[in-house]
Amino acid sequence: QVQLVESGGGLVQPGGSLRLSCAASGSIFNINAMGWYRQIPGKERELVATFGRSGSTRYADSVKGRFTISRDNGRNTLYLQMNSLKPEDTAVYYCNLKMGWGAYEYWGQGSQVTVSS
Repeated sequence: QVQLVESGGGLVQPGGSLRLSCAASGSIFNINAMGWYRQIPGKERELVATFGRSGSTRYADSVKGRFTISRDNGRNTLYLQMNSLKPEDTAVYYCNLKMGWGAYEYWGQGSQVTVSS
């Protein structure tokens, strides 16, 4: 089985930066996509940023230019660098992995990110 363990969440002031990480372990194969989602209080879960099979990236318009998704050389850990944070970025952030021809989907445990002065 695959396990995704997130870390790096916390409290940050507006305009500050935070880096989330998602360490993947287990039997990982045929990755279709890997990325980050977030649940803002009172709103539906939304896509933040993803990696496609070719390594291409895609960002939500709300975070484009401020957030950067990346992964380590061994593709074992996924990162989300968040800069110029705004109060509206406050949410629980989840990493997500889709693999096995769409047969499997895994989620991290969620990381609380709070942007407040």
